[in-house]
Amino acid sequence: MLGFLKEPVVVTAKINVNLVALTVMGLISRLWGLCYPRAVVFDEVYYGQFVSLYMKRIFFVDDSGPPFGHMLLALGGYLGGFDGNFLWNRIGAEYSMNVPVWSLRLLPALAGALCVPLAYQILVELHFSHCAALGAALLILLENALITQSRFMLLESILIFFILLAVLSYLKFYNLQKHSAFSGSWWFWLLLTGVACSCAVGVKYMALFTYMLLLAIAGLHFWHMIGDQNLSNVSLLCHFLARGLALIIIPMGMYLSFFYVHLALLYRSGPHDQIMTSAFQASLEGGLARITQGQPLEVAYGSQITLRNVLGKPMQCWLHSHTNTYPIRYENGRGSSHQQQVTCYPFKDVNNWWIVKDPGMQQLVVSNPPRPVRHGHIVQLVHGITTRYLNTHDVAAPLSPHSQEVSCYIDYNISMPAQNLWRVEIVNRESDTDVWKTILSEVRFVHVNTSAVLKASGVIGASLPEWGYRQLEVVGEKLSKGYHQSMVWNVEEHRYGKSQEQKEREVELHSPTQMDISKNLSFMAKFTELQWKILTLKNEDTEHKYSSSALDWITMDTNIAYWLHPTSGAQIHLLGNVATWASANAAALVYLCLSLWYLVRRRRKIYDIPEDAWQLWVSAGGVCGGGWAVNYLPFFLMEKTLFLYHYLPALTFQILLIPVVLQHLGDHLCRSVLFKSMFSALIVAWFSSVYFVYCTFSPVTYGQPALSLTELKALRWKDTWNILIRKQ
Repeated sequence: MLGFLKEPVVVTAKINVNLVALTVMGLISRLWGLCYPRAVVFDEVYYGQFVSLYMKRIFFVDDSGPPFGHMLLALGGYLGGFDGNFLWNRIGAEYSMNVPVWSLRLLPALAGALCVPLAYQILVELHFSHCAALGAALLILLENALITQSRFMLLESILIFFILLAVLSYLKFYNLQKHSAFSGSWWFWLLLTGVACSCAVGVKYMALFTYMLLLAIAGLHFWHMIGDQNLSNVSLLCHFLARGLALIIIPMGMYLSFFYVHLALLYRSGPHDQIMTSAFQASLEGGLARITQGQPLEVAYGSQITLRNVLGKPMQCWLHSHTNTYPIRYENGRGSSHQQQVTCYPFKDVNNWWIVKDPGMQQLVVSNPPRPVRHGHIVQLVHGITTRYLNTHDVAAPLSPHSQEVSCYIDYNISMPAQNLWRVEIVNRESDTDVWKTILSEVRFVHVNTSAVLKASGVIGASLPEWGYRQLEVVGEKLSKGYHQSMVWNVEEHRYGKSQEQKEREVELHSPTQMDISKNLSFMAKFTELQWKILTLKNEDTEHKYSSSALDWITMDTNIAYWLHPTSGAQIHLLGNVATWASANAAALVYLCLSLWYLVRRRRKIYDIPEDAWQLWVSAGGVCGGGWAVNYLPFFLMEKTLFLYHYLPALTFQILLIPVVLQHLGDHLCRSVLFKSMFSALIVAWFSSVYFVYCTFSPVTYGQPALSLTELKALRWKDTWNILIRKQ
């Protein structure tokens, strides 16, 4: 029974020495001196703020993309024991001792290092020689810009890693298709393709274009499978469902999971949640939740409420009034009603409180039992402090003359009757009998007499002059055919009024409410709102000293100074390997010209290369050339501030194209032994130049050693490069 113990247990394994060596070299190049400089480097000042917020569990919104990349950076901080206490306010600021610099920069560096062996494997899976694959990996290894970007708390190296992993996984899956369909390894690489795609998109939305490229390639491959008569209909259906599950369903599920973890971690209120709806804010710990906890859910006649405009841009504001009146005449000579001003005020204030009144009754308190207000009901809104009624009439608004003035009515006995009836329309209702709910209901107020809609025009650009205290204009919008969030309001703070006397009511309006009703949002509701904010929230793009256009990237006519030592000449720049960039452009041009030549010749039934070589050429171009195109060309359509580092994913694919073109030229155009020898010698010389450029620019890639004034001037190979030289 124990006979197997008589023989030793032997484990055999194949080790690709090339792969191991490349991985080690990649780790050394990216991890060496990772803590240097111990100061904030360029966009670390941006991403570091989010890491601190993760450590403190404070909610934030970043319009640059989804949260997965930020969470990975925060994971580095968590593993290093970072408590989030650091003021990220200045590039070059020295890190305090509580900041685990090595841990924060570790994951981007590891991702950058692993791109080296990934490049090697991609070329192997495209069926190119190990020599070509080794060349591709070494070019990635010696690319100064990729090294610089991967050594700091930035996202591009992580993005490139997941993009390359997705491409490699799909190629491995495809190569297993003919002989090992539905095997364990086949499923592994297919599922890993979907996982890597979702992770890449979860880091930055630019990865969507690579994801779409892989879906297109997978669709083309499946189209060819349909024509295979050896596959049954059932087998084709299984293949289709497997691809749909792995490449669409799982990535969508993972993308949702990123937001689920993000929202679970960030449960505390912070400065960023002000742009979210009241319902979202109330779901966070502290902030609005602390104010609104336990409010009555259903708005009733006699309710005391504050009304927040749903749009919330450029700032949140609440329906507001005060004792001051509109001037009799405006600066342009137009007249007003001279009634009490109504504005939208961007701060919490006791003058933001209104009372919902039943037009048929005089009482301003909630009855027992409360009578809820429903969709379509007619109400009057009474200003809590001044007890005047919200009113609009056929008088031009102060800043929007095509709209009606909104005021609180004062009876001057000048034949201007009160017009203070408003119909409540619940925009997000499920039925026409829905009850008006605190925080959850989004409502429009339609004026009964004129059909004008209460609108905060000030939130889209109009603020009142000094007589209106620079508060935001509120109007009655006559042309209300279209829907706009500036016309929609929600109840944020709410209490059931109990005091009929004005003095008692004023005391009541100043006091907090304490009633226990929960208003938690579902995950999908929070995800939908946060996703919409990320996609639509746009910070004002300002011209940056180091911003550039997409055309500048091809020839590297620009650079970015990442860090400068406060006393010495040591500095770090985002500068690429000039030899590699020029070679990548040349390879892309040669590939395009040769492809057009082959296509024209093949149209004439002239076949210059064997069919298998043609298929290899086309597939490599689809992956490498297509990867470059989808990661570069979309930037020409984007209205955002662009930087050189945006080009790095496209550059990575373009670099992979260099050994593809070189092997093709060596195999099919250099036919004699002499030509092959000369071509090999040229490649050695060219690669030596790549290594020379890498060594030359290493001091500004790693930030050390510090260079002299003469040495810095010598590095300025282009007049457009901004090498920092201190004045003597």
